[in-house]
Amino acid sequence: MPTGPSQHSPNGHLDSRRFRQVLGRFATGVVAITAVDPVTGRPCGLAANSFTSVSLDPPLVAFCVAHTSTSWPKARGAKVVTVNVLAEHQQDVCLQLAAKGGDKFAGLRWTGSPGGNPVLDGALAWIDCEVEAEHPAGDHLIVVARVLQLDTYAEGGPLVFFRGGYGGFVDPA
Repeated sequence: MPTGPSQHSPNGHLDSRRFRQVLGRFATGVVAITAVDPVTGRPCGLAANSFTSVSLDPPLVAFCVAHTSTSWPKARGAKVVTVNVLAEHQQDVCLQLAAKGGDKFAGLRWTGSPGGNPVLDGALAWIDCEVEAEHPAGDHLIVVARVLQLDTYAEGGPLVFFRGGYGGFVDPA
């Protein structure tokens, strides 16, 4: 049941809770952005639910990263980053990569992509990219990346984020 349009606060801003509540009705897939930190040689990464195809010619994708991310500067230092499309059974992987601090790859199994980055076991697909541009946008960066190589990996359904929670997708076929 509709609750009525949002109201602006006295300072002219939308209520952030209401913004999140309404936009949470748009289901998104979940990806993990991985790389090898060129300083330490260790795998690094983060989870994102803001990922999209941008262009076929040239092949471009985009994802958003919070300004507060401590993982993005490590991944950004690599020449190539890898987008892992997470499967519905990888919610724990997503949460581990979304956590602040610690060894985000502890206990995770992965193989190297052609670009040398982690392809997480069980991911549906991987996409090796090089960052073309970063655009400041509010409290995030919009990262535009050129696709270098990509492939499918595992079978299954996607991990979906909807209304603040995780789930899967029922294939109508």
